[in-house]
Amino acid sequence: MEALLSIVTGMLFMVSMYFILHRHLFKLILGLILFGLATNLFMFVAGGLTRGNSAILKQDQEVAIEPYADPVPQALLLTAIVIGFGLQAFAIVIIKRVYQVYKSNNLDDLANNDNIEH
Repeated sequence: MEALLSIVTGMLFMVSMYFILHRHLFKLILGLILFGLATNLFMFVAGGLTRGNSAILKQDQEVAIEPYADPVPQALLLTAIVIGFGLQAFAIVIIKRVYQVYKSNNLDDLANNDNIEH
């Protein structure tokens, strides 16, 4: 299962980089969203996949018995999801405003300063 998730993670990174290198702002945002998802999946796979006991110890145990779930990657993933959502929302608002001002979502058109409406 970990090998399959590793391959899927690599494919998500490839597709996200392909979209990030496009010249349209919508594809750039889509690439950033996919890059965040690929990073989250990478952290999940790197933390290890376990099916078994939780990381919480029972009253009669002193140490966790293998296999146990590592709570640190899970906590990092929750934080990364929230931060990624905030960045995506901010980027979408910025792109909407850029499109309203310049009437284009192509980065090559935006490089020309002749399109500026005052």
